This record gives sequence, C-alpha cells and structure tokens, in this order.
Amino acid sequence: MTALVVLAVDDEPPALDELGYLLNRQDDVAEVHSASDATGALRELNEHRIDAIFLDINMPGLSGLELAGVLAKYASPPAIVFVTAHDDRAVDAFEVGAVDYLLKPLREQRLTQAVERVRASLDSRGRAPEPEQPTARPERRSGSDDVIPVEMSGVTSLVRRDSISWVEAVGDYARLHAESGAHLVRIPLSTLESRWQETGFARVHRSYLVALPMVTGLRTVGGGTVVCVRANGASDAVELPVSRRQVRELKDRLIRDPLRQYRSPTGRDDG
Repeated sequence: MTALVVLAVDDEPPALDELGYLLNRQDDVAEVHSASDATGALRELNEHRIDAIFLDINMPGLSGLELAGVLAKYASPPAIVFVTAHDDRAVDAFEVGAVDYLLKPLREQRLTQAVERVRASLDSRGRAPEPEQPTARPERRSGSDDVIPVEMSGVTSLVRRDSISWVEAVGDYARLHAESGAHLVRIPLSTLESRWQETGFARVHRSYLVALPMVTGLRTVGGGTVVCVRANGASDAVELPVSRRQVRELKDRLIRDPLRQYRSPTGRDDG
C-alpha cells in the first residue's frame, strides 16, 4: 500500500503550518505540499501529482468552495477534505464532492479518519496512489493544466487552456492570448511547451507556441514562413513567424491531426 501525496491550503500561516505538521505525522501520507490561496494551489497541482487537498473555505480570491468546483472539472480530480472553523458550510462542501469536513481546531485522530476516507475514495474511483519513486519527481496528473490561474488587479481569474490561441514568450514569463484577452503569467514558454505538446499545441518559433486547432493556414512571406492563427474571436488571423527548422514538423502535425480542419485563408489546403 503506497502513501499519499497531499496539498494543504490555508491563507493563515499558523493554521497552514499546523495542518502541514499534522499531515506529515500521518502514516498514510508520504509528501505534503502547501499553498496559501487558490492560485498557489492550482500552481502546485500543475507542478505535482496530488492525491488529496486539505482545504480551507474562506480565502482571498477564489474561496475553497469555488476552487473545489474548478477541480471537479478535472479529468482526474484529487480528493477534497475541507478544514475550516465554520460549521455551517458542510452541506455546500459535500455538494461539491468533498470526502470529509473537519472543524478547527483540528484533532489528530479526526484527521486520521479523514485520511482513511481519502484512501477509500481514491480506491473506489480506481485511482490508487501511484507507487513511490523516491529518486524521481512524481508524474503530473492528466488534466491539471485544464485551467491556468491569472491575476489582474488583485483578482484571480481562470483561463481555460482550450480558449488560448497562441502564447508569446516574455523573458521568464509567457503571455497567453485567449478569448478573454492577453494575460501575463510567470511560466516560461518552454515549460508550457513540454506540458501542452500532447494537447494540441506546437512550438513554431523560439518566441511562440500555437494551438493547432486555431491554425487557419501557412504562407510564405519574403522567403520565410508564417502561420495564420485565429486570434481571440477576431475575424482576422494573426500571422506569427515559423522558424525554418519547425516548418516541416508543423506541417506534419497539422496533416496528422484528424480532429482539425486545416484550411488556408483562401480555402485551399496548404499541406
């Protein structure tokens, strides 16, 4: 029986430290990650395989209940246990699929029961914790990048990956060009490339990553190649440069993808 990888989320540092300490004492817990808000929690989910989240309800930005609603849409969501000082939100918690509902101050025996319920829930879903690999980084869960948290003026918004047309490198950051507009996130383009290459995105240039379903054509301009990408619902496509070494691979991927209708702006296949 392998131990769990869990995430503790609480915006109050003393409470987060206490929760992390008690989780680390559990025999069934192998690794504990932590976050102080929903944005940090989503970042941890993007970086690590997480079996269960022990989550506060009242937090700045997205509340714990709102975060649970987002996680419920994941292909393989983690089990959720709410840890809160409020005893009047249990119905709401179980409506979003919580495995358990713990009240502060937290008792270790009660936490042990919650961990047991987490394991039973994962087993019933057929999602047992993966075997421990002490020398290797745990694999990322499928579906953990379905949404990307972005912050604007202190407000956290969630951008769906399938709403993104293309991504632009901005130093160690990336600018997502999506239906909701352009959003700057602190994720290198190379990281997004490795995460998203199996979900229909292709690196076409050192500065650009494009969503293949959004590509409307390729054309030659001044001896080089540009890719035409539908941009944020606009009628006109954006033209992005394609590096010489990426042209053939891009054409191959566009032709191989059976789910897309690849047509040039003139309506002719540019294969």
